[in-house]
Amino acid sequence: MSQGRQWTLKEANALFEKPFFELLYEAQTIHRQHFDPQQVQISTLLSIKTGACPEDCKYCAQSARYKTGLEKERLMEVQQVVETARKARAAGSTRFCMGAAWKNPHERDMPYLETMVKEVRALGMETCMTLGMLNSSQAERLAKAGLDYYNHNLDTSPEFYGSIVTTRTYQDRLDTLDNVRDAGIKVCSGGILGLGEAVRDRAAMLVQLANLPKAPESVPINMLAKIKGTPFEDNEEVDPFDFVRTIAVARIMMPTSHVRLSAGREMMNEQTQALCFMAGANSIFYGCKLLTTTNPEENTDIALFKKLGIKREAIHVTRGDNEETDSLLDAISHSDDEKFYNAAL
Repeated sequence: MSQGRQWTLKEANALFEKPFFELLYEAQTIHRQHFDPQQVQISTLLSIKTGACPEDCKYCAQSARYKTGLEKERLMEVQQVVETARKARAAGSTRFCMGAAWKNPHERDMPYLETMVKEVRALGMETCMTLGMLNSSQAERLAKAGLDYYNHNLDTSPEFYGSIVTTRTYQDRLDTLDNVRDAGIKVCSGGILGLGEAVRDRAAMLVQLANLPKAPESVPINMLAKIKGTPFEDNEEVDPFDFVRTIAVARIMMPTSHVRLSAGREMMNEQTQALCFMAGANSIFYGCKLLTTTNPEENTDIALFKKLGIKREAIHVTRGDNEETDSLLDAISHSDDEKFYNAAL
């Protein structure tokens, strides 16, 4: 049982209903009990296989079912992935996340994925992957390769889920999280705001996450990036205060988890991001692109971190030369190399 308790939907809803400043005070107080409030964990996310996904997630540009203009790409060469990770490390990232647009990885791709994990970890970085559903055997292979984290979001509440995705069930997602946890890999799982959900759905999603056998080590909270050509391209904007509230409730319900500002951060001004950090967010994706959506420019993040006095969170790894840097000094330069191995899309 995560954090020694089980949360009820009534309790979660009550948190959302608290006065804004009272909620932030409680979240910040809890945050300081478990983390340095001036430190933020820095991750970089790379799409290692883009587009042509067979699933029907209504928010996603990578679904083959929607005409979004996204060009599909095959699985990247291992060395291209490693070179991008090396540049991300030089720019200050401590965790390198690799994402592939699959319903689940093919067995023929597993050796390449395992090698990517080993090579990136050898740089002294934490490794993370998001590849869709995993069976127990695949999770165990990635764990043996040294994978630190696996991302598989719940997206929303069980009740609202069917309005978003029909090609995999909510239980499928929970089963993947179980397989990951059983293999000894840390869990990264969160959700998306702006899908048309009600506040009670946000509360129910956080209850699901907090009441997992062990709460996720990392909880990404995304704001919908509206993609032209997807069914959700005209969804209503999320009120920034509602987003900050969700960050605060996540921090209170999962006090020892890293709460990450993920997609949608480029739509937030500095003041909103500062409120998110005050509410308990302590992780971001750094770099100008998140899979297929934009992210704040590196120099923009550097400037904001200086204003707020934020430092990057250091990590300890058993291999590599994780160099200590107090600020994000160099922008990530993206390789123009177009080499891909000939895997099936």
